[in-house]
Amino acid sequence: MFITDLRKNFYDVVANQRVALLVAADIDALCACKILQALFHCDQIQYTLVPVTGWQDLSTAFLEHKEQFRYFVLINCGANVDLLEMLQPDDDSIFFICDTHRPVDVVNVYNDTQIKLLIKQDDDLGVPAYDDIFRDDEDGGDSGNESDEGSEPSGKRRRFDEGAIERRIERQRAKREWEARRREILFDYEQYEYHGTSAAMIFFELAWVLTKDTKDMLWWAIIGLTDQWVHDKITHMKYVSDIATMQRHVSRHNHRNEDEENSLSIDCMRISFEYDLRLTLYQHWSLYESICNSYYTACCFKLWTLKGQKKLQEFLADMGLPLRQVKQKFNSMDITIKENLRDVIEESSNKYGMKDIRIQTFGVHFGFKNRFLASDMVHAAAALLESTEKEQNDTTDNFIKALDSLSRNNLDCLKAGIDLAKKKLIAIQQTVASCICTNLILSQGPFLYCYLMEGTPDVKLFSKPLALTLLCKYLLKAFVHSTRNKRCKLLPLIMAAPKDVEKGTVIVVGIPPDSETSDKKNFFGRAFEKAAESTSSRTLHDHFDTSIIELKTEDRSKFLDALITLLS
Repeated sequence: MFITDLRKNFYDVVANQRVALLVAADIDALCACKILQALFHCDQIQYTLVPVTGWQDLSTAFLEHKEQFRYFVLINCGANVDLLEMLQPDDDSIFFICDTHRPVDVVNVYNDTQIKLLIKQDDDLGVPAYDDIFRDDEDGGDSGNESDEGSEPSGKRRRFDEGAIERRIERQRAKREWEARRREILFDYEQYEYHGTSAAMIFFELAWVLTKDTKDMLWWAIIGLTDQWVHDKITHMKYVSDIATMQRHVSRHNHRNEDEENSLSIDCMRISFEYDLRLTLYQHWSLYESICNSYYTACCFKLWTLKGQKKLQEFLADMGLPLRQVKQKFNSMDITIKENLRDVIEESSNKYGMKDIRIQTFGVHFGFKNRFLASDMVHAAAALLESTEKEQNDTTDNFIKALDSLSRNNLDCLKAGIDLAKKKLIAIQQTVASCICTNLILSQGPFLYCYLMEGTPDVKLFSKPLALTLLCKYLLKAFVHSTRNKRCKLLPLIMAAPKDVEKGTVIVVGIPPDSETSDKKNFFGRAFEKAAESTSSRTLHDHFDTSIIELKTEDRSKFLDALITLLS
């Protein structure tokens, strides 16, 4: 059941209760969690935070906590499956689900007692009508119509029976038609997976309604939205309209703080709307490395070719920037160059066909010294969340570190995240270059396919879903820029990488075609299920995104053959 008044039907309900927070491992969920934690601290609401990475984790967490808790808040998980069927909870357990995954399962939508959806209904949800998918069975009353009175003449009784049989046949035919229509409606509804409004934005709006919103909460909501853009979950139009909403809140907060004395204090926080460059982490790197490792510039220049490298040198010369300046840390660059750097880069970019080098975003100043863009925060937190630095890869530990990096009093953690993010971006760029130069991307008919072999550099990094999805997105863009085959430019991409060598599993990700007008709807979730079913492949559909699965290495070829047949 959808909840429209979050304050009355959600916040006031949990206000005096103990709550279990089950939070998915993505940046938007982390930001939503930070906002909710801050609200709970304000009102001294007791809660337990449990990170969950997939459906198995979610089931385990629920089983462990169902005795102590009645109220569960699920962030970015739980909306796209029949949750009651999966968890089998007691009748008094209540689930509040704030999830960006679409489509929302119809049983969750029409359950009025235990499932409460904290989901914006102005997102184009297209939920089928109740009567189209649920109906009461009337077949139970049929048998009682047949008369058993022996006193009636047999001819009359036969005519009566014929009427009853005809009615029953008619009812059965109508039922079959209804079921066929229901299957069709549900198929159309569940066919594509996509994402709705950021969970962090929804909880920020709740904080605003409660008049408890702070600048920190606003910044977390902005990071949540930016995460959706960085990881390619929403359309450009949706991003721009949500940015406009956030901009109104930023103006309101800045206006409110203008007359306060502390607006210039050493630990103040200033958020500003920026029309900034699409160069990843450029303020914490050298400009040269940022251009080489940002997918937008790397793809436009085709930096994996010698011609592309030469073009980059020409581009820098065109801007009139000395190499010595460009290759040193951004903070150490000559102040006169930094002052009008964005305009200089934009001017030269237009000549080189990079018309969208600038993007609407937000920046933050912590005190006088530290400045970060929202995308810097997303890359840093994602790198910490999926860190492979330690051998005993502890998910909960990584989760806590990523959560900490979002707080402004934890700048050391954030800077460690930025260093990890740089390594990750370099690894992605090198992998993209080697895949394209060695022609690892194969056209399989209805889709493109790329498999990272065991032993590829940094292959361990790409056993993680966020890193592999980002690599997939960069690789597809690079391929579209480098191929001459027009048909291949319109194809989606499936990528597989080793997940666990000892268990013999690979992780498989599918992403939709790369185009400016793409609606970001992904059909691979359903296709993967069908292909696994038809070939009895040993797969694990444990991820909250249905387009990411695990598969036994030896089943890979039959699974792919089934996919080709299915999608042709």
